[in-house]
Amino acid sequence: MGDKAQTHPGAAGRAQAADHPQSVRNVVLVGHSGSGKTTLVEALALTAGAVNRAGRVEDGGTVSDYDEIEHRQQRSVQLSLVPVEWDGIKVNLLDTPGYADFVGELRAGLRAADAALFVVSASDGVDGSTRMVWEECAAVGMPRAIVVTHLEAARADFEEMTRICAEAFGADDPDAVLPLYLPLHGPQAPDGHAPVTGLIGLLSQKLFDYSTGERKESEPGEDQLPLIEEARNRLIEGIISESEDETLMDRYLGGEPVEVKTLIEDLERAVARGVFFPVLAAAPAAEGSRQGLGTVELLELITRGFPTPLEHETLRVTTVDGKPRELKPCDPDAPLVAEVVKTSSDPYVGRLSLIRVFSGTLRADQTVHVSGHGLADRGHEDHDVDERIGALSTPFGKQQRPVSHVIAGDLACVAKLSRAETGDTLSAKDDPLLMEPWQMPDPLLPLAIQAHSKPDEDKLSQGLARLVAEDPTMRLEQNQDTHQVVLWCLGEAHADVALERLRSRYGVQVDVVPHKVSLRETFAAKAAGRGRHVKQSGGHGQFGICEIEVEPLPGGSGIEFVDKVVGGAVPRQFIPSVEKGVRAQAAKGVAAGYPLIDVRVTLLDGKAHSVDSSDAAFQTAGALALREAATDARIHLLEPVAEVSVLLGDDFVGAVMSDLSGRRGRVLGTEQTPGGRTLIRAEVPEIEIGRYAIDLRSMTHGTARFSRRYARHEPMPQQVADRIREEERKAS
Repeated sequence: MGDKAQTHPGAAGRAQAADHPQSVRNVVLVGHSGSGKTTLVEALALTAGAVNRAGRVEDGGTVSDYDEIEHRQQRSVQLSLVPVEWDGIKVNLLDTPGYADFVGELRAGLRAADAALFVVSASDGVDGSTRMVWEECAAVGMPRAIVVTHLEAARADFEEMTRICAEAFGADDPDAVLPLYLPLHGPQAPDGHAPVTGLIGLLSQKLFDYSTGERKESEPGEDQLPLIEEARNRLIEGIISESEDETLMDRYLGGEPVEVKTLIEDLERAVARGVFFPVLAAAPAAEGSRQGLGTVELLELITRGFPTPLEHETLRVTTVDGKPRELKPCDPDAPLVAEVVKTSSDPYVGRLSLIRVFSGTLRADQTVHVSGHGLADRGHEDHDVDERIGALSTPFGKQQRPVSHVIAGDLACVAKLSRAETGDTLSAKDDPLLMEPWQMPDPLLPLAIQAHSKPDEDKLSQGLARLVAEDPTMRLEQNQDTHQVVLWCLGEAHADVALERLRSRYGVQVDVVPHKVSLRETFAAKAAGRGRHVKQSGGHGQFGICEIEVEPLPGGSGIEFVDKVVGGAVPRQFIPSVEKGVRAQAAKGVAAGYPLIDVRVTLLDGKAHSVDSSDAAFQTAGALALREAATDARIHLLEPVAEVSVLLGDDFVGAVMSDLSGRRGRVLGTEQTPGGRTLIRAEVPEIEIGRYAIDLRSMTHGTARFSRRYARHEPMPQQVADRIREEERKAS
């Protein structure tokens, strides 16, 4: 790396299907919103000759962020694949959104990739969310490198940014996070800023000048070598410390010279093993230029230092009935195992499934088995169906370039798989297999919606079904208690994109309405009621009288019905009728219209008529008795309480605990976790945490995570209950 001059490959940079896993690199770009990931992808595509000018393909579109929603929002909202070719290697660049609301797209990119490029802005630094993703990658041993962008910004300092990256990402070993190149600055501008015009390789000690718009290699001047000596020595020591040759460090410290070729080979092995994390610099090409600063060096690192799919750890594969299945890692001749990492809709092609083939070879016109299991809680029913593969293609911006097959280790798109959803496994029809789905974040922001008009209502269910099939980080709920359609999202931006896609892709206009929680009612003390249903209007009459007693029960008891009638005052055949009427009225509520729970209803007495009594009459009497008992009784309004767990940095514990108290929460306990984090467990009324996903992110700068689960219903404070009843009255 850094000692090899690379010519512009021109049209060869337009990657097609790969013929062997050895010639594929799958790289995901990670970084906060605005760090320059998409710009970097376009710069790499330009340098590789895949586009005719910065970010443009033949039809004038961009290779990334080509979706209309992304144009309107001026940011990435979905995973996009940009394949390029460099030095005979197909490089699949997976551009991910940096905004926290679209972390599901990031997780899909991590699943499809074998290595990660962390893109860090020299003007913004490293945020907490990026550190958390780094830790996720570290936990699975994914190889990583760091790219510093925005070097043209005022006060941008590459050396300082490298130090910050070493602190943020090199907690265990700061010497494992070191630069491979140092920037060379041009003449100082009137504002005092000296632009970066080139790089100097610390290992090769070569100068790479980009000031003319194309990379030119030369020997550095004698005055420049002392400037890199300290950084070069530290880099060499860092590489040698990770070398598999345990004698190399002793020889180096003993004064024995180490060949640059040996250092580069050790560097490449250390990067591929995920134990050394080089820092590079990159900038987009100027108007009319053919190469952006640092893009050649970055492509060399990807193709020579990042691992091939053959080195990817074999994922757990089972038969559809759960029996473990052993497969050779990334073997094109093995049984087919592929996974849908993203589902999208194209206005011209229709449904597109981006797939990664982990084993075997996927061919056009092949019939495959589609298995989807493990996401039933997100509205994705388990399914096992056979589908025919139609057209296979390699995406490039809005274009789809046809290919005949996709080997193990490569990525491609499949058109019109009607049943395949994100996370599904594709396998051979006669040998169905299943991959364990990757972990998805829980959507915790509720969005209650209703159709804007009758035509919208007819299309709403189909539009929502397609939406959640594309994005497993959304969850669709048809709440039987509140009768609301609720789309659970990761944040406001996620919700905005969902609404926009419903409107623009599926032609469904919806209105957002206030989200309701499932409230309940219960009796605060014993009460008695008498239900009298006696009517005589000619012909067969109606006669049913019953007397009941209602008393509260502990939470979770439901409705308990007890028969204590003596002497046959209510005939035996009508006692179930009374219970049925009581339960029907309890479901409707007795005070504010919310279901009644946790009470014991005891039937004490009643009267019947030999001719006019009937099942319907005693059902009505039972309902009337319960309503009368509630007339003079004190009725508690019950609210759902959630058990909330918040994992956050120690610096934010005080602010978050104070906020939870302000939401009527009760902190149950805290415990320290590795990495300077604290886990807070609390119980909080659900009505108080409708927007907690947004508020917590704001309080902790996006570094905290929380989960919630229903605990129980409990009485709501009187003043809150009065406010809820008043709001209900005004709404009606």
